[in-house]
Order: sequence, then C-alpha cells, then structure tokens
Amino acid sequence: MLEMKKLIVCDDDENICELLRLYLVKEGCQVTLAHSGAAALACFRNEQPDLVLLDIMMPGLDGWDVCEEIRKTSNLPIIMITAKGETIDKVRGLELGADDYIVKPFDTKEVVARIKAVLRRASVQSDRDDTKEVLYDGLSVNLTSYELRIGGKTVDAPPKEIELLYHLASNPGKVYTRNQLLDEVWGFDYFGDSRTIDVHIKRLRDKLDGVSDMWELKTVWGVGYKFELLDEQ
Repeated sequence: MLEMKKLIVCDDDENICELLRLYLVKEGCQVTLAHSGAAALACFRNEQPDLVLLDIMMPGLDGWDVCEEIRKTSNLPIIMITAKGETIDKVRGLELGADDYIVKPFDTKEVVARIKAVLRRASVQSDRDDTKEVLYDGLSVNLTSYELRIGGKTVDAPPKEIELLYHLASNPGKVYTRNQLLDEVWGFDYFGDSRTIDVHIKRLRDKLDGVSDMWELKTVWGVGYKFELLDEQ
C-alpha cells in the first residue's frame, strides 16, 4: 500500500522524524525530513509528495500556517501530528483542511495505519466516476478543478468547503447527520466533535446567500443538513 509513496515528515524534533522515517522506509516509502515550516513548504514544492505528516508547534511558520499555504494550491493528504490534543486545536486543523489528526505521544504503528487509511480514501476519491461537477441555478461546484462558481463568478473557497457542498449537492434531498458528513467528507468517523460541520455550513451559506430561490442548504433540526431543491416541493 505504501510502496514507492513519497512522504514528507515535518517535525522540529529530529528524533521523532528519524523514528517515523525508519518505520516508513520499511513500508517502502520514500521519505523526506523537514524540521521547520519553511523547510516543509520547500520540500512540498520540490518533491510533489503523496502525503505530508505535519507537526504544529515549530519555529517560524507553524503547522497551521504550512497547512493553510499547501491548501491554496493542493489537495494532497495532510496528517497533523502534535502534542496539542484540545478539541479546539483539532477543529482548527480540520477547518484548515487537514485530513487526519494524531496526538503525541503516539504508537508508530498507528501512524502507519492512519497513513494507509488516508491514502486509501484519497485513492477511492480519485477513482470515482469522471463527472465531478454539479450544476444548479446560479451554482457550479467542480470537484475536478476545485472551483466554486456562484452567479457565474468564481468564488474563493477552501477545499473542504467545496467537498462538503459537492457532497450535499450531489445528493439533493438526502439528510446527513454531522457525523456522517465528518466520516464521508473528512474521512474519520472516530472524531466526535461536529462543530466543524456547522462552521463550514455557515461559511457556505454566507457565500450562497441570495443566489437562487430554487435550492438551499437546509438545516434539518435535530438531525443535520441537506441540499434541498425548492422547485420540487
């Protein structure tokens, strides 16, 4: 599963980097180490990796800054590895586009398993049918190019907002719980805090406000959310 995959491991603790490198090389990975946020970004731009393991607390650019910068141009998998375990830190990482979140101290075998799971989900996503765009009145969500067009104009949106809207709009009328959306869009059902879904829905509604009277992002109280076609009522 990991053979020949190119990974960047970024942590200012050289011992942690070396430990992870040893395990990942045994799995057949090509591993590049970075000990600062700036070095991680340089490696990302030069190496074209398949996945980044990213510590948060680093000198200069921290992991959040690096994650945000990568997400401006790429949707490659990012796993945050950090000593910060508070829910608010996890939510922030998810909102910036991280695909998984592991708290130190960790079991190295678990890290390898998480990497395999994230890469497997990314592979399944890329292998789905070629039609990656949904179109409605005043709205285009293109998952191939990660482009959101509202009222004929391209609107800047983080990858997870686009993925969430695409997922809901691809299944109009279907009600999703917050945990289902975390599992199906973010990809990890073990993470219990659902507030990140509410944050993303609010930001999407701000962007979509007043665009059309033919559809809406609707809250189903006590359950979750759905993309509703109003002209079908």
